[in-house]
Amino acid sequence: MPRNATTSSYSITMRLHTAPDHAVVGAVATSIAEAGGIVTAIDVAESSNTRLVLDVTCSAADADHAHELEQAVDAIDGVEVYKVSDRTFLLHIGGKIEVASKVPLRNRDDLSMAYTPGVGRVSMALAENPDDVSRLTIKGNSVAVVTDGSAVLGLGNIGPGAALPVMEGKAALFKRFADIDAWPICLASQDTDEIVRAVELIAPGFGGINLEDIAAPRCFEIERRLRESLDIPVFHDDQHGTAIVVLAALMNALRVVGKDLESARVVVAGAGAAGTAIVTLLLAAGVTDVVVYDRVGCLVPGMKGLSPAQEELAAATNPRGITGDLHDALSADGGADVFVGVSAPGILDPEWIKDMATDPVVFALANPDPEVDPGEAGKYAAVVASGRSDYPNQINNVLAFPGVFRGLLDARASEITVEMLLRAAQAIAGVVKDDELNPSFIIPTVFHPDVPKAVAAAVRGS
Repeated sequence: MPRNATTSSYSITMRLHTAPDHAVVGAVATSIAEAGGIVTAIDVAESSNTRLVLDVTCSAADADHAHELEQAVDAIDGVEVYKVSDRTFLLHIGGKIEVASKVPLRNRDDLSMAYTPGVGRVSMALAENPDDVSRLTIKGNSVAVVTDGSAVLGLGNIGPGAALPVMEGKAALFKRFADIDAWPICLASQDTDEIVRAVELIAPGFGGINLEDIAAPRCFEIERRLRESLDIPVFHDDQHGTAIVVLAALMNALRVVGKDLESARVVVAGAGAAGTAIVTLLLAAGVTDVVVYDRVGCLVPGMKGLSPAQEELAAATNPRGITGDLHDALSADGGADVFVGVSAPGILDPEWIKDMATDPVVFALANPDPEVDPGEAGKYAAVVASGRSDYPNQINNVLAFPGVFRGLLDARASEITVEMLLRAAQAIAGVVKDDELNPSFIIPTVFHPDVPKAVAAAVRGS
């Protein structure tokens, strides 16, 4: 049975050598469609009396499906698959970002001001007035995107080199959505002391530090120590960026179902970096009843085998003392109003949603495969969100971190506070107007032009 692709799925371009019969174009398109692929472009690269050369671009569900599409096309009489190119890999050749000069370097006069001898005057002025560094250098608009490669996307501990394409992408997003110059810093160490010291040593050249894809619990200590030692803001996007967008989406989801934060019963699956930050921000926003579920069960004070971070979560949550598994947490005392998953694929049985409270809200955010299929969850939940782009209500950190850092840099802030995070969430939620709000639109698209501006203004407090 063929799998189904989406236009944003795994994309390939096949170069085909075919007989000089233009009817073959239709046969190729039909074969790909029957195998579950989506044709997005067919170009004739070469035409002669003896053969056609076609470039066929199509989307597949995954790498195995792409190979199935290749085999289906190759099986057509008179068609040879000459070469297959993965468009995602082609896009990454040579990297995705570059450094460009903001000033002209056309002649000796330009060079004498941008570099020696003129630059020496600027350096001496900064030595005498260090507070001007942010104004007269790139520091005022720069962010270091720092990782040790220990928790990259949903791929795990793949190391700093393999993490580099992700950090490049993050830098590109900073530029695209907030006009911030960001650099990927991939460290060849997973030692907490070494990471902290490395960031401290490079900090003078940056206006902010964005920690990225560092595994828990190490990320908690790294962030805490850097916040104490540096005079620039330190932001762990996997924690706080996720928490901001989840809170924004939840505010609007509860508006849809006519409930409020203060009375909502929330179950959070996952006690890692993202789960911890989400719970912390929900409590700061006024949520009073949160149950955290992890591999050991529902967290309660005194449980055996808890890490220090889990013990802190247990002490701050679960006021009703619920124990047991995820189903127990969702169904206890009339049911939970909200499920937020930042854990593992497939842990939420869609049938369990029926045991939640009336008009339940389900956020299944595990990446790349969510805790429950959004389509199945939609049969029972009033509002469903996920991290996927092929369903409504995508929870995406891009809604938060560009505007957060834009606001921090503009304000020359030395730290980021919980109040800033709350204001950022409120700003994102507020972009969705009352006449736009519905179960399939609780969060704006990442391309909404008002989002980074609203978030930046909220963080600045203006």
